[in-house]
Amino acid sequence: MKEYELTVLIHPDLESGLDSKLDQVKKLVTNNGGTIVKEEAWGKKKLAYQIDGQDFALYHYMDVELPAEAPLAISNTLNITDGVIRYLLVKADVKAREALAEAKNKSND
Repeated sequence: MKEYELTVLIHPDLESGLDSKLDQVKKLVTNNGGTIVKEEAWGKKKLAYQIDGQDFALYHYMDVELPAEAPLAISNTLNITDGVIRYLLVKADVKAREALAEAKNKSND
C-alpha cells in the first residue's frame, strides 16, 4: 500500500454536523481497503476564491495508506458527495517528510 495525503474542504454550514460528514469520508477510505494513519482538523479557513458561493470552508487533513485501485474510487465518490466542496488526494512525498523530520531533530539538539 502507498501513502497518500487527503485534504477535504467541507461546506461551512455543516459545522454542527461535521462529525457525521467526516465519518462518511473515513468510511469511504476504509471501505476501499485503506487505513487512516493520522488526521488533523485545521478548522474553518477563508478560501482564496469563492467556491459554490462560499468564502469559507472547514479543512480536514488525513494521512492515509491506500491500495492501488482505491484513489480512483475515492476521487469518484468525493466528486459527487454533498457537503464536500473540494478535496485533494496526492501521493505523499516520503523523502520530504524524512528530511523535514531530520531537520527538526537537528534544530532541537
